[in-house]
Order: sequence, then structure tokens, then C-alpha cells
Amino acid sequence: MKKAMIAPLLPLALSLALGGCSLAPVYERPPSPVAATWPSGPSYKAEAVADNTVPAADIRWRDFFADASLREVIGLALANNRDLRVSTLNIEKARAQYGIERAALVPHISAGASESAAHTPATLTPIGATQTTREYSVGLGVAAYELDFFGRVRNLSEAALQQYLGTEEARRAQQIGLVAEVASDYLTLVADQERLALAQSTLQSQQVTYELSQRRFRAGVTSGLDMYEAQTSVEAARFDVAFYTTAVALDQNGLALVVGAPVPAALLPSGPSISVTKLTEIPAGLPSDLLQRRPDVREAERSLRAANANIGAARAAFFPSISLTTAVGTASANLAGLFKSGSMAWSFIPQINLPIFDGGVNRANLAIAKVDRAILVASYEKAIQIAFREVSDALAQRGTLELRLASQQALVAASLKSYRVYDARYKQGADSYLNALISQRALYAAQQNLITAQLSELTNLVTVYKVLGGGWQQDGAVLASATGAK
Repeated sequence: MKKAMIAPLLPLALSLALGGCSLAPVYERPPSPVAATWPSGPSYKAEAVADNTVPAADIRWRDFFADASLREVIGLALANNRDLRVSTLNIEKARAQYGIERAALVPHISAGASESAAHTPATLTPIGATQTTREYSVGLGVAAYELDFFGRVRNLSEAALQQYLGTEEARRAQQIGLVAEVASDYLTLVADQERLALAQSTLQSQQVTYELSQRRFRAGVTSGLDMYEAQTSVEAARFDVAFYTTAVALDQNGLALVVGAPVPAALLPSGPSISVTKLTEIPAGLPSDLLQRRPDVREAERSLRAANANIGAARAAFFPSISLTTAVGTASANLAGLFKSGSMAWSFIPQINLPIFDGGVNRANLAIAKVDRAILVASYEKAIQIAFREVSDALAQRGTLELRLASQQALVAASLKSYRVYDARYKQGADSYLNALISQRALYAAQQNLITAQLSELTNLVTVYKVLGGGWQQDGAVLASATGAK
């Protein structure tokens, strides 16, 4: 009896052992549409990095950022940001979709038990008496399992796998952007706090000068012109205090939105400046590294691989499809006889579907699959070009930032000396307030520009780290990479 039960399943087992061919094109990575080296010129600083320097993409964000409060704020954002949460849920959705497609590679076996009963009136029976018949059955069955001789099911599974892996890359790219955005917003808040403190200090200083000019005017020592010029300086400083007070509040609101939760007051910046990173250099490497380091580029390649597999599935639609439906079990007219000798029952129903005329549907689907792949090739190349542009821009800014910052610091020092001389001359009555006012405004502008230059230097470090693919590691631990799956 056991041999009889196994016999109907032999064709199914044989089909599983046979490997079908795949009609998908052999995947080849498109050539890189960018130069093999980064741009060079007066705006770029020569790279001189030791061989043992860790690439930016391998530097964990907790190791990159030096400020403890900033690290905590980034951690809050990774836990609470809604956009990142959506990306994580998209991974779960794609994983489930891949599971559905992969399940089609194996037969779905189900067990069932049934009873059927029929009552026939006497007028319809040959013996002229009522009859009640019953039938009991128990068995295992496989319904419409497709024999994947031409790789249609495997290619659909491969496409789903690449889409799933692409969502993981999308999440990593989302995290890189989030880490950089939180750091940039945090640094902007620091800079606006410094601008506010500078405006408040200037207001206090100009208020003293304004009161001095009022006393001199009342004493008849000077004309009202000095007093009015001092007043304009006071009001300009008061305007800036109000403006930067609002700017700080807006920065805090923006930071809370990016973080996805209120930022505790203890984690907000309180000092005049912060140290973003302890690293002195961030190696740029070579443009070819972007293919392995930037998740957005890898996501584009995953989509391209999925489109390549879809071509194979579309080609397979031109060939016959074979499906098997089989069942094996026992059947009996009474429940007690279900498992007795001679109750064996089985069915084997192979089915072949040969496309003859479909009005051009299969040909159109194949054309769509090929166009989709061409579109994704262009998208992949554009992703590389965007990455190359972003890194080049960041390196161009980094090449001159040190010079700009040093020049601005020297300008502030010179402006401060000039202002002190003119201010002392005015207070001693040796000069009018106009020269002191002009010197003071030049100093104030130089100090504001110095804050901007310092902010540019810090945000450039964050930008270089971001565009080189750094910051995707979660909580300092390297995420389990699924790229080895295929």
C-alpha cells in the first residue's frame, strides 16, 4: 500500500529534481558614466591619506561625531523619526512579498478530510426503496503546482528578492540623510545661538555708547548728530536680537520635527561652539568606491537587477506552462473502513497550457520589461552621476574652507583693533562718532561672517561624511548585510 501511495507523487518529485533554464539576460553592471578620479584644481585640496585610513562608509556615526549631546540627539532621531520608520516598514513589506514569490518555487501540500452523504427517494432507486449513501475520504494533495522549466517562477522570485534588498538599501540611504540632517540642524542652532549672543553683546555695548552721547549732547559738548548715529546702532542691534531670538526658536522647532520627539533641554547646545568630529581627514577614496559604499547607488542597481529578472519572466510567457494537480489518500463508504486494505485512492491531473494567439499581450509585456530595464539603466547611471557631483562639490568646498576661515579670523582681529582705536578716540572727544560707528559695523559684520564660516566648515565635514556613504550603521553596529544573498 505504501508503494501505491508513493507512485502518484513520483512525477512531482521528478519535476522538483529537474532544473529548468532561465531566460533572463545575463546581468552585467553598466559602465560607470563618471571619471575615474575626482576633479582637481585650485578649489581642491590634494588628498594625502595613509593607507590604513578607514573609509568614510566604514566609520560608525557614533565614532564620527565627537559631541556627546549631538550623538544622543541623533540616537533619538533614529528611534523616533517617522520617515525612517516608514522605510523600516517598507522593508518588512518587501520581505513578505519576497516570501510569497519564493513560496511558488515549491509545491503547496494540503491535507483534507471529507464526508459526503446522499439520500435518494424510493421513486428514483432501481429497487424501489430509499437509499442513503455515505463516502469518507482522507488524503494529501497538491493543487496546480507549476513546473518551472523556463524559469518564470524563479525570475519572479529573483525580482522580488532584489526589490526586498533594494528597500534595505533605501532605508540605509534614509538613515544617512537623517543623521546628516540632524547634525546640520544642530550646528545651525549652535550658530544662531552664537549670532544671538553677539547681537546681545553688541546691543549692550552700543547702549553704553548711546547713553554717553546723550550726556554729551545735553552738556553741549557735541551736536545731536552723534547721538542720533549712536541711536541707529542701538536700534539695529535691537532688531538683530529679536531676529536671532526667533531664529533660535525656529531652529529648535525644526530639530524637534526631524528628531520626531521633543529634544530634552539638557541635550540642546549650550556652549559657544562644539567639536563635530575628532577626525582630521575623511578620505574620499575613488569614484568607483561609490558603487559599493553609497546605499542609494546600490538601491538603483537592485532595481536594475529586478528589471533584468522580469525580462526572463516575460520571455517565459511565450513557452508552454505545465502544472500538476495530484492527490493521494484513502476512501471508504464507511468510517471504519478508511484505512483498511484496498481503500487506496489517488488522482493525477497534469495540465499543459500552450500560448497560440493572445493578441500580442506577451510580446507587449516583453517590450515593457525591456523598456523598464532601459529606464532603470538610465536611473542607475544618474544615481552615480549625482553621487559624483555631491562628492565633488563637497571636496571643492573643503579645499578652500581653511583659507576662508583663516582669512575671516584675521579680518575680525583687524576690525576689532580698528574699532577699539576709533571708540577710544570718540570717548576721549578726539573724533566724531561717525568713524567709530563705521568701524563698529565693520567689526559686527566680520564677526557674523566668522560664525558663518565656522558653520560652513563644520557642516562641510558632515556633508563629506554623508556623500561618501557614512552614517548608515545603526547605533554603532554594522547592520547585517543582505548583499551576499545574490
